[in-house]
Amino acid sequence: MFKQMRTATKNAFMLGGMCCISYLAVYIARNVLSAVTPSLIENGLFNEKQIGNLSSVYFFAYAVGQLINGIIGDKIKAKYMISIGLALAGVFGIVFVPLVSFPLVATIVYGLTGFLLSMIYAPMTKVVAENTEPIHAERTSIGYTFASFLGSPIAGLLAGLVAWYGVFNTSGIILIVMGLTCFVSFTIFEKKKIIQYNLYKPTKQQGGSISVLFKRKIVKFTIVSITTGVVRTTVVFWMPTYFSQHLGYTPEQSATIFAAATFVISFSAVLALMVYEKCNRNINTVLFGSFLISAVFFLLLFIVNSPILNIIIFVIAVMAANSATTMLWSVYCPSLKDTGVVSSATGFLDFASYMAAASSTILFANAVESIGWGNLILIWCALMVIGVLVSIPKFNKKIKAEV
Repeated sequence: MFKQMRTATKNAFMLGGMCCISYLAVYIARNVLSAVTPSLIENGLFNEKQIGNLSSVYFFAYAVGQLINGIIGDKIKAKYMISIGLALAGVFGIVFVPLVSFPLVATIVYGLTGFLLSMIYAPMTKVVAENTEPIHAERTSIGYTFASFLGSPIAGLLAGLVAWYGVFNTSGIILIVMGLTCFVSFTIFEKKKIIQYNLYKPTKQQGGSISVLFKRKIVKFTIVSITTGVVRTTVVFWMPTYFSQHLGYTPEQSATIFAAATFVISFSAVLALMVYEKCNRNINTVLFGSFLISAVFFLLLFIVNSPILNIIIFVIAVMAANSATTMLWSVYCPSLKDTGVVSSATGFLDFASYMAAASSTILFANAVESIGWGNLILIWCALMVIGVLVSIPKFNKKIKAEV
């Protein structure tokens, strides 16, 4: 028995490690545009509205891709989905650089990059959930959630070290290398039976996959996905520009601050897991507390004018929101493994998250010019209040037993 436990832990560690590294590569690439936005604007290559449109196309493509690829991920081996998505996204990321002088073509190529990167997460969650014990699945998911948060500071660091085009090229090479590495590693895992596919399927007695998902509070977690998606994607995307325009830092300083801020934010996944364990693994308690803290600190962000304090408050607000994000992706989604549709459900939730992010990116880009950063912060606060309302513990007594 002890030997079997050690083997299971070892296998989970190897599979989880590969997933974490792969997902880190995804999020380095995903945060490149955000990190270099001040430089692109300063060099006259794009203005704020064009950046907003470019990122929105990317997020729309990523969102639709999550929905499509989530469904496909329940039918095709994760090895093919993940490795092809990584490698081709890297190629298109490099191709994007010489096309910046042709905005329409550049936008299409960048959108395709988003679609390709959407091939990673849902199949990854499915393969981890179905091939590891629940406790290992949660911790592995926490690992690549942490990796996703770590992508922002690495992208920011790259933006502080090399020119904007060098950041795109570097992230593209990383994706290509990881695509090849992932294919080889997953092939070895399959041969060693560390990975097996389609181990769970929904039964007629359960009422089918849709009925099961409704019983598992999919509607509530869709709202959680939408509200946290705006913060973890759109709000974080505009952080360097906020530092530059609202707080008065130079583009280079903004990139450095962004790297430092998002590095600290990356630890919110680990913090969320610790709080989750302290709260007797009650997901609702953590969700409620996370949204409440985030709402309070976004309100403080509106009030406090000191640049340094403002940055600290901003970081805490995003960390709290990302703690709720961690509960969604690292606890709720892996808990759905017995439904047989982990990939489809995860893809749908990610679709909802990024559709909200894509829409809000356009709105926020226009809002900066029309209502200013201060009023935009109040909108962020209001989104967190919605999260508080849907996660009030007394309305969610049943979820603890289900998740």
